[in-house]
Amino acid sequence: MKELAIIILNYRTPQLTLNCLDSLALQIDPERHCVVLVDNASGDGSVELFQAVIKIRQWQPWLMLIVSATNGGFSAGNNLGIQAIDANAYWLLNSDTVVLPGAIDLLLTTLNAHPEVGLLSPRLEWPDGQPQISCFRFHSPVSEIIMGASTGLITQLLASCNVPLPVSHKLSFPQWTSFASVVIRRAVFAYIGLLDDGYFLYYEDVDFCRRAQQVGWGVANLPQARVIHWRGGSSSTKADLLTRKRPSAYLYKSRARYFAKFYGSGGLILANLGWLLGRLVAYIRELMGNKQPHTCDQQEWDIWINWLTPLKKHSN
Repeated sequence: MKELAIIILNYRTPQLTLNCLDSLALQIDPERHCVVLVDNASGDGSVELFQAVIKIRQWQPWLMLIVSATNGGFSAGNNLGIQAIDANAYWLLNSDTVVLPGAIDLLLTTLNAHPEVGLLSPRLEWPDGQPQISCFRFHSPVSEIIMGASTGLITQLLASCNVPLPVSHKLSFPQWTSFASVVIRRAVFAYIGLLDDGYFLYYEDVDFCRRAQQVGWGVANLPQARVIHWRGGSSSTKADLLTRKRPSAYLYKSRARYFAKFYGSGGLILANLGWLLGRLVAYIRELMGNKQPHTCDQQEWDIWINWLTPLKKHSN
C-alpha cells in the first residue's frame, strides 16, 4: 500500500495538468507515492497527449492514467481515482496547480504528527507568491445575508458567520478547506464514504469537511506547504463570478443541495430569503451611491434553481 496517492482530475486542461505533473516528478518517491490521473471524458486529445508524454518521460513507475467514459463532475472523477489505488492518504489536487518543493514531505509529516486531523491542506498562492483565501467557516442561512449584502457593516455585525477566514501563517484548524488541494486520510473515507457525487462542481468540499467533522475528524491547513493555484484554470465559473456574468447552473444546483442536506428544505428557503434580504440592502446602497451591483446576472432568480428537488442527483 502506498503512503500517498495523488489524484489529479483533468477536463480539457492538458497543458495545466502536465505543468502540475512536472512539479511533482522530482518529489515523487515511487516506493511511497503514486499519481492517479483521471481524464473526465475530455474528448479533446488530452488522453492521447498524456499517453505520449508518460511514455517519453518514463513516468510509468508512479503514474496511472484512468479514462472516464463520462464527465460526472469533480466528485465522481476524484472518486474514480480514489477507488483505483490503496493508499494511507489521498491528495486531491487540481490540474491548475504547481506543487512547490518540499510540500509532499511537509504534509505527510504533519499528518503523522496530528492523528486527530483527517484532512490537511497546504497554502494556496498566486504565481507571485501572494496567498489565496482557502480556509472557511461553514455556509449557513445567516452567511447568505452577508453574501447578498456585500456591505461592510453587515459583514461586521455578522462576523462570526462570515464564510472566508483570514490567511494564517501557522497551522490552523478551519471548519472547511478548499479541495483544490487537500490530503485526506484513508480512514476518513472508511468512516463517511466517498465524495458526494450528487454535486457536479462546487460545495462538495464543504459537504465532505462537514461530514468528516460530524464524526470527529479535524480539518487543518499547513501554510508551510505551498502550492501555486491558477485559480479558475480548471473552470470558468470563478471568472464568471468576478465579471458578474451568469455562471453555469450547476453552481446553484450544488448550493441548493448543500443547504437542503444540512439545514433541510426549510433551511434552503431561509438561505434564499436571507440572500434576498442582503441583496435588498445592497440595492438600496447602489441607488444611494450610484454603484454597480456586485451580484451575477439573474442571480436573484438563479438561487431558486432546484429548490423544489435539491437532493436529486444532478449533472452538468
